[in-house]
Amino acid sequence: MNGAQDMGGMQGFGPVRPEADEPIFHADWEPRVLALTLAMGVTGKWNIDASRAARESLPPGQYLTSTYYQIWFEGLRKLVIEHGLASAEEIDAGISMQPAAKVARVLQAKDVQATLSRGFPYDRPMGYPARFAIGDTVRAREMNPPTHTRLPRYCRGKRGEIVAVRGAHVLPDANALGQGEQPRWLYSVRFAATELWGDDTSAASVWVDCWEPYLEPVDANG
Repeated sequence: MNGAQDMGGMQGFGPVRPEADEPIFHADWEPRVLALTLAMGVTGKWNIDASRAARESLPPGQYLTSTYYQIWFEGLRKLVIEHGLASAEEIDAGISMQPAAKVARVLQAKDVQATLSRGFPYDRPMGYPARFAIGDTVRAREMNPPTHTRLPRYCRGKRGEIVAVRGAHVLPDANALGQGEQPRWLYSVRFAATELWGDDTSAASVWVDCWEPYLEPVDANG
């Protein structure tokens, strides 16, 4: 999805100004949104890629004028409504108006630390060898899917070099749509900054983690 979140390399947004001694949260409601997002993810109603896709689907004007956790809340709101767990009216009112919907799992307070400590690994076994090896020259595919992808817009159609093979991981493009995990090989690809943006750049290179379907081989003739 070519949404407002895919703004890497774009101009006109001004300099990045890191906040000195930035706190983890800027408002009391933000840790509650984080907790709600994690707890609802454990229910199994959706996965992390669907959660990212919901945030990306916000209108650009709303996305670019929202804070980090406002975006998280709006993405969670959308998923909760789409899956019939609550209505927009219930969320706005802050009260339940219908009996609670059933979910497969509930994250209990006593289980939070152990659950988060285990993490949520997305590496998977693979039944066939990787197509590419370290040192191979590849090109990121030209693609503009209307749904979720992790291939940044700025590197599509650009040449890069495989610098690491990361194993097989869940393919987010399929997982976000509920089409199953469909694991694919994952690579770190180094793109020269001049390949991405031309000579008018002060950067040297950019590393991008790319799933195998994002890449195509480049022969000696380019």
